[in-house]
Amino acid sequence: MPESKSIDPEELRTRLTPLQFDVTQNAGTERAFSGEYWDTHEAGNYHCVVCGELLFLSDTKFDSGTGWPSFWEAVDPDKVELITDTSHGMVRTEVRCATCGAHLGHLFPDGPQPTGERFCMNSASLDFRK
Repeated sequence: MPESKSIDPEELRTRLTPLQFDVTQNAGTERAFSGEYWDTHEAGNYHCVVCGELLFLSDTKFDSGTGWPSFWEAVDPDKVELITDTSHGMVRTEVRCATCGAHLGHLFPDGPQPTGERFCMNSASLDFRK
């Protein structure tokens, strides 16, 4: 994945943890059940850890059983960029922040209604605000 569209990579290295940098800038993935927000149930908003853009609302978060924070929709479809990802011998849909290009996670078609979608995000790519 290319570096952030609008933020200097060296500034990001000083501001983000190594895991946050790897996930958002190198399309890394945190281990299941290890992220800060996979089991968060408080009301609030989830923002991009790189640029601060509002991406998901706690009202759309659900327990997918996967060990990653999962949402059935983004706050606005224009806030996320969906890209075909053929890495690791699979075809998946990568989700990036549309504002800065940060890798967030992947989208799967096995979520609950009303959308049937599961935005499977890395906690390391998100900043939760109550």
